[in-house]
Amino acid sequence: MRMNEGVEWAAHVCLLLDWLDSDRPVSTTRLAAGYDLPPAYLNKQLQALVRAGIVSSTAGARGGFRLARPLTAITMMDLVAAIEGPDEAFQCTEIRQRGMGAESLEDAFRTPCSISTAMRRAELAWRRELAAQTLADVQADADRVAPRLGERIRTWYARN
Repeated sequence: MRMNEGVEWAAHVCLLLDWLDSDRPVSTTRLAAGYDLPPAYLNKQLQALVRAGIVSSTAGARGGFRLARPLTAITMMDLVAAIEGPDEAFQCTEIRQRGMGAESLEDAFRTPCSISTAMRRAELAWRRELAAQTLADVQADADRVAPRLGERIRTWYARN
């Protein structure tokens, strides 16, 4: 399965907003500058986060984005669903009922397709794992791996 790069961008921006801990909204242009991202495309991801209630937006010249809830209340699954949508990754099209299966009795298809069952089980495990990890967990890991990361980010944004 391949996820849209917007999921990565959304996660980084949420962490960034928390590290900046700004009392004012941060503009898309400023957020994008820190990662050398195209502001227009990043704005699409930010709007998806607004619709999901992960960030809030303020319009106008001094407008921008800020977290709508703490990192402890945002899971990785929240981000994936906001950017990718809630649909399941695997879509069974019941091809077993075509071709040689087209002439089978209806009884042959009363139980779910074993391939579909296996894929759904795997996706459920993946979704549960993402739902079990908050952005606060991710931030704590980032701080452990790169001590003073938040401080370096705040310094960079203060200069730029």
